[in-house]
Amino acid sequence: HTWTETETSFPTPQKPGLNPHSKKHMVNIASSMSQTQAERMRSVFINVSKIPLLFLFLYMFVCSLDVLSSAFQLAGGKVAGDIFNDNAILSNPVAGLVVGILVTVLVQSSSTSTSIVVSLVSSGLLNVRSAIPILMGSNIGTSVTNTIVALMQAGERDEFERAFAGATVHDCFNWLSVLVLLPLEATTGLLRRLSQAVVDTFHISSGDKAPEMLKVMTEPLTKLIIQLDKSVITGIAMGDEAMSNRSLVRVWCKNHILTSSVNVSVGDSFNCTSVQPCWQSNATTWTTQNMTLLVNIEKCSHLFVDSWLSDLAVGLILLACSLLLLCTCLLLLVKLLNSLLQGQVAKAIQRIINTDFPYPFGWLAGYLAILVGAGMTFVVQSSSVFTSAITPLIGIGVISIERAYPLTLGSNIGTTTTAILAALASPGDKLAAAFQVALCHFFFNILGILLWYPVPTTRLPIRMARTLGQRTAKYRWFAVLYLLLCFLLLPSLVFALSMAGWQIMAGVGVPVAAALLLVSVVNMLQVHRPGCLPVRLRSWDFLPVWMHSLQPLDTLLTKVTLCCAKGASEPGLIQCSMDHDGPQKRSHMALDNLVLCYIDEAPTVVIQFLYGLRKSCMMPAATKQCLL
Repeated sequence: HTWTETETSFPTPQKPGLNPHSKKHMVNIASSMSQTQAERMRSVFINVSKIPLLFLFLYMFVCSLDVLSSAFQLAGGKVAGDIFNDNAILSNPVAGLVVGILVTVLVQSSSTSTSIVVSLVSSGLLNVRSAIPILMGSNIGTSVTNTIVALMQAGERDEFERAFAGATVHDCFNWLSVLVLLPLEATTGLLRRLSQAVVDTFHISSGDKAPEMLKVMTEPLTKLIIQLDKSVITGIAMGDEAMSNRSLVRVWCKNHILTSSVNVSVGDSFNCTSVQPCWQSNATTWTTQNMTLLVNIEKCSHLFVDSWLSDLAVGLILLACSLLLLCTCLLLLVKLLNSLLQGQVAKAIQRIINTDFPYPFGWLAGYLAILVGAGMTFVVQSSSVFTSAITPLIGIGVISIERAYPLTLGSNIGTTTTAILAALASPGDKLAAAFQVALCHFFFNILGILLWYPVPTTRLPIRMARTLGQRTAKYRWFAVLYLLLCFLLLPSLVFALSMAGWQIMAGVGVPVAAALLLVSVVNMLQVHRPGCLPVRLRSWDFLPVWMHSLQPLDTLLTKVTLCCAKGASEPGLIQCSMDHDGPQKRSHMALDNLVLCYIDEAPTVVIQFLYGLRKSCMMPAATKQCLL
């Protein structure tokens, strides 16, 4: 027999008494279809309505960065001006580097610090040789903003790891570039000679400063909050004593210069000129002189225009408010981006942003990203705003760190346009020197890119940033420690050593640098060629734990946190107790505790605490328990 398969349809079981072709059944089907369509329309409407909210939160985020910069300038602007005024300090290259870092951290704007340097050079108060290390320091100091922004994503461990790595890749690039180029500049004057050759080749004419396009959008709001007179910082840096007593808060926004001729008495006719003739009256010689008078016409209209508070008090108020607004906007931005960039949409965007060109042109994608970063930074006239804006996107995984790295490098190039435009606005006789300083800033970033980007094996900042991200995800307090060390404590220590004299600095710095180099080489050999090392050096286990692990410090911080919580007697108190009782007591405790983790026969187990702390419990191979 030949069997032929036939398609057999089985009737769908129906409820008793229900006819599938009845009018009631058809109405139910139509109703369910209309409900599905309505749900789809509702979902589309919600997603579309999120887009204006996204732009609104982004706008408020940028405005909060602007107010944050003003707050830092109010709190530390005069101190920064005093630091720039000490030329004896700035003549030391290492001290100049540290001054650039600290001043940029104080004013939260590399554009402000580089513009001050250009103004000092154009006025003849600072030479080009002393200005170059300050510009290098400003490059490092400007990366603190996006690192602070990355801290706002500490709630989600994976997002925090990616965001912190994406933020610190900027720091790692700047530090590595300074470690190579600062000694090279101090010994050979490479940047100074290169920029001098460009200035001598081209005939540069003075021009006006280009408008800051981002300010056009943010100033309508930020002007209602605070307005600053930035000429006060520049005046203090140039040694103007009158500026020391002036407030940074702008009071008068519109003024007019009146010029009038007045009669003044002179000692005798020898003081007369052909331009201003003299005459005698009652045995007194008189002449005419022109006098200028600044007349204030219109007051500003911001919140602190009539405030009796000091600059420091206003700065601290604005600092607290801007940080609160910054955190709120960033959290809402991340939530909105996570809800919008889901499923196929997220995959499509990731594919577009992180994709490479077809072989053999795949290497061009990174250089295109550098151009995009430079162009976007030129438009917004702020590398801090651009890098801070892409940090949340790195955290949620839309932009990979491999793509964020060239975008950051391009941002470094784009921010040099601020100094170039400030130089072009200098007087004609000082234009060449000011333009040379701006070119030094530009060539510093170009040479840094040539050092750490073209060859994939030299992209050390990516590997360093990944390590920092992993370390910070494990110990979240490490992010705050990193900020304090890299941008405050370490620069201050180096500054103090440099002011003590080059002998003391060399006596301390050379052994420390040699020890760090030795440790780095041993670490690399431990990973790649352990057979080349003696058995004792194949690991750091022979050293005390605190010398090769952050675990003891983490344990100490955890104990302090738990003691504070216990002392406050707050709900949800975390207590960690360890004993050797048997399973009966453990089962009894499990009934009384919502969270109970047992650690059995394990030397090291990582547990998650309720308050987001991550603690690695080090204990012998015995049955213990950890109660939350």
